[in-house]
Parts: sequence; C-alpha cells; structure tokens
Amino acid sequence: QMQLVESGGGLVQAGGSLRLSCAASGGAFSNYVMGWFRQAPGKEREFVATITWSGDATYYADAVVGRFTISRDNAKNTVYLQMNSLKPEDTAVYICAAHSGYNLLRARTSDYSNWGQGTQVTVSS
Repeated sequence: QMQLVESGGGLVQAGGSLRLSCAASGGAFSNYVMGWFRQAPGKEREFVATITWSGDATYYADAVVGRFTISRDNAKNTVYLQMNSLKPEDTAVYICAAHSGYNLLRARTSDYSNWGQGTQVTVSS
C-alpha cells in the first residue's frame, strides 16, 4: 500500500502562486498514475489534474487549465502541482492520489485506491 504525504499548502492572495508536493513511499512510484483532487467545505471531492507514469501525458480540469501544471520526479518519488493565478474559488484541501493499474490518465475518484491526507490551500481576495 502506497503512502502519500502532501505539503506546500498555505494562505496566498488572489493572483499568487503555490507549489504543492506529494511524497510517495511503499510502492513502485514510477508504475503509478498520479492525480490531484481538491475538496472545498460542503462540496464533493473534485478532479484537478492527472499524469501518466513517465509524465509524458497530463490532463486537467477545465477550471484549472492554463493556470495549474502537474509534474513528477520519479527519482524523488514525488508529484507536484504548480498553481499560478490563484483565485478565491481555488480554496480547498488539495489531495494527491495514486492508481496502480494501466498507464492511462485517470479523472475519477473511483479510479484511485491510494490517497493522502491533504494540504489546505486558502486564496484570499
């Protein structure tokens, strides 16, 4: 069972940037499709971004296209989420997830069996 630990969240003003990290352990990281999700208070968990094993393909939610970038460093067992031009509506707990099946981009919460605890991102207006 892979363990995932997120970091890098915090409070930022609208228009600012943050870089989230998710460190993985307990599995062959390079064989996992990775994803980022977020959950705001009172709302369902929603997809943000996903990346394939080698990082050669990515996919984003419409709400973050052009502003967020997912990447990974398999040598460091870490996946990142660079968030630019942040908006108050981006405020949420950001959670990383890992999928051990086929090397396909995954956007559904049901596709992932390994989840981190999350890191809080708060964007002030």
